[in-house]
Amino acid sequence: MSTQASHIIDALRAAGEPTRLRILALLRRGDLAVGELVQILNQSQPRLSHHLKALANAGIVERLPEGAWVFYRAATIGWAHRFLDSIFAELDTESGDFQRDAYELSKVRSARAANAEAYFESVADEWDSIRTLHFQNEAIEDALLTAAGPGPFDRIVDLGTGTGRMLALFSPRTREAEGLDLSHKMLTVARANLARAGITNAKVRQGDVSATPFDHDSADLVIIHQVLHYVEDTAAVLAEAARILRPGGRLLIVDFAPHDLDFLRREHGHHRLGIRNEDLRDWAHKAGLTLQAPQQLAPPKTLEQSLCVHVWTAMLPVQKQETAA
Repeated sequence: MSTQASHIIDALRAAGEPTRLRILALLRRGDLAVGELVQILNQSQPRLSHHLKALANAGIVERLPEGAWVFYRAATIGWAHRFLDSIFAELDTESGDFQRDAYELSKVRSARAANAEAYFESVADEWDSIRTLHFQNEAIEDALLTAAGPGPFDRIVDLGTGTGRMLALFSPRTREAEGLDLSHKMLTVARANLARAGITNAKVRQGDVSATPFDHDSADLVIIHQVLHYVEDTAAVLAEAARILRPGGRLLIVDFAPHDLDFLRREHGHHRLGIRNEDLRDWAHKAGLTLQAPQQLAPPKTLEQSLCVHVWTAMLPVQKQETAA
């Protein structure tokens, strides 16, 4: 489909200013908040907010509210992405202001990493206590990679991305990946982890896993890893996963089998003490998904309190069915 001339003219006007071009170069390296751009470019927040508004109105930058923060992202799809690619293919971004900005960006990312590490240390005891209750993470990840298949995938979506571990795990198998999470603090951890690993094809944003900002039929693999036991309306999450899956796409779900460790509800916010296979089959059916029997990963027998982990695979038929009422 051809792009309207007015869109191109607006984009040219928006990009044709030195500071805005520097902003675009930075955003093509990763999502940034206004405050971070203030630090990098050493310009006032009102001035940069004005530039960002112009870029967003022209459709070449996306605005991503995240609680009290707002992150910005350079266009990654469609004509706007091709427009930016064509401009930066002709630019020397390794010298002058671009080189200085890249150096300042590295300092901002280092600060992000330090903040993320401090937060993660504050919840490390909680995370570690849960990890010790179930099967080794490495084995769970191996099972997920096997269930997904070798790919390559065009686009992966990770619902409830947390620290971004699934994005990092699957980044070699996909053209692009995006994670969604409600917690700004966890997204801070995820961004730092992805930057530290040098992963450039995975991004994160804030949002509700039962009402995502993603387009219909926009992902060929969706992952829901250790999320459903926190969710009240689990059926809505599966319906949303089915909505964004392309026909023939695959959904991977990891969660605990039913258990009686009630302290996880009292102390760690679990809404459900595990997920029953028959419940998940019903939710999947209503979403138009075909659920396979789960792979069961038993915990070490030496643990007094332990959890069994299930890995489910669900497929969206090539011919989408009407979901049940």
